[in-house]
Order: sequence, then C-alpha cells, then structure tokens
Amino acid sequence: MKPHYKPIPCESTLIKVEFQKTTKDFYYPWHYHSELELAFILSGNGVRYVGNSMENFNDEELVLIGPNLPHTWHNSSNSDVPVTAIVVFIKQEFMQLTSMQSIEFAAIKRLFADMGSGIKVDCETVARLKPKFFALLNTSAFDTLIVLFQILQDIALGQNYRLLCVHDFSGKFNAVDKKRINTVYDYIEKNYQNQISLADIAAKLNMSGTYFSRFFSKALKKPFFEYLNEYKINRACKLLIETDKQVSEICYASGFESLPFFYRQFKKFKNCQPKMYRLNYQNVALKLIEDSSLAS
Repeated sequence: MKPHYKPIPCESTLIKVEFQKTTKDFYYPWHYHSELELAFILSGNGVRYVGNSMENFNDEELVLIGPNLPHTWHNSSNSDVPVTAIVVFIKQEFMQLTSMQSIEFAAIKRLFADMGSGIKVDCETVARLKPKFFALLNTSAFDTLIVLFQILQDIALGQNYRLLCVHDFSGKFNAVDKKRINTVYDYIEKNYQNQISLADIAAKLNMSGTYFSRFFSKALKKPFFEYLNEYKINRACKLLIETDKQVSEICYASGFESLPFFYRQFKKFKNCQPKMYRLNYQNVALKLIEDSSLAS
C-alpha cells in the first residue's frame, strides 16, 4: 500500500489526545507521520498493517507506532461494530526535552527506540492501563502529561510487549514502488481465497515473475509466498476466534487447498496448532472477564 504523509494538527507542542470513532465502512490509507503514536483500540476488528507486519486486530488492543512508520487499520467488511479508539500523538519535541535526557527516563527512551519497529502490548497490561487512557481524555494539559509518563513507564518497565516489524523494515520507497506495493496488498485482500501465482500478481505490475519475486522480497523483507501464507493464516485465526467452524472448514475458507500444508503453516506462524490457538484465546478472554469482575 502507498503510505500517505498525514500531518497531525495540534495546539500543544508536545502531545495530542483524541477519541476516534469511525463509520462501519472504515478505511484509511496506509500512512505515516513524524509523531509517535499510541493507538488504544476500544472496539472493532479487522486487519492491522504496521510496516511489513500484518495481523488481525480486535477490541482492547494497544499498539505503539514510531515516527514515519507506515501503518493502518482496516475493519472487517462483515462487522457492524465501528472502530473506536483513544489515540495519543507524541511530538518529536517531547523526546528532546531536557528532562528526557535524565537517567530517570532511560526506560522510556528505550521504549521509544523499540517503537521504531512497532509494538504490540500484551493484553494484561492493556487491561491495567485502560483507565489511564480514559483519564487522558478528561484531564488538564499538565495532568495529561503526568498520566502519559505513567503509561509509558509502566509499559517500558514491564516490557510485556513484542515488536511487530522483525525484519528491519525501513519503509523507504520511491513513488513507483509505493504504488506497486499498494497494488499487491489490494490484490491479495481481494483474491486470497483463490489460487494466486507469481505470474498473476506480476502481470498486475507489468513485471516478470522472477523480477517481481526479487522486488517484493527486497521491499518487504520477506518472500511473496511467505507473506501470502501469513495473510491466509491471519484470516484463519479470525475465523477460529469468531466462529465454531471446524478446522477443515477454516482451512479452505482461508484459501488453503491442503489440510496438512495448512497445519504446517499455522505452526510456523503461530507456533501452535489451530485448536490450541482457539483454546488459548478463549482462556485469555475468560481470565480478562474474571479479572474485570473482581476489579468492579
């Protein structure tokens, strides 16, 4: 997808906090901006793209984006739930404050460095920080700064997060390459359930299959068919979570033609088998519900 530069208007020279609510048919182009971003998704589900990372997203997720890292969230076309989020934009001047050079902020500075690869925060930390994100919407400018420091310090010290772009993604493309990648992403989203060959996708870009294969691997830091299979596995995960379909049904609905191959790819990308993935998700969801009941 072609990343668009998105300026973030802001009266403050340091941070901006906003509540975002999209329509059912949410779509925003792959974009980037100089500000760091904390995106707390309150509701909605679909596919999240951060650099060369592509994963499903659901409500109650927190993702941290570094400056100029292309990203977007696409909600599911069959979902009636709008995407709502609390989004915090941090100006780069924030990192240049004299106080930020002090040893007390060493952990936060390391967190900022990790944000260059995109960060997905674990669900227990997200549940704990949720009240603080709501507090950001209703505090004075000074208190907002204090709460933000608390959020960042909690994440930085706990280190209960993982990096999203694990292949040193740079996001530095020329205009022609951006357009090509946009074409590839759109084609996969529309055709992943069908058999896709290198010749099919290369023809869309007026390339040979060999040249396209080299181009994609260089641009996205992963081979085309690895990316395609990862996309299909993410679609399978969505079905495992949201439906009680049998694994064999999910295999074919996700675009795979062989059940053994599907199992191998699922193990490769998720490090477990489909039934265990579904069970793990259900256990985590149940624990969060229980914790929420105890807290209230």
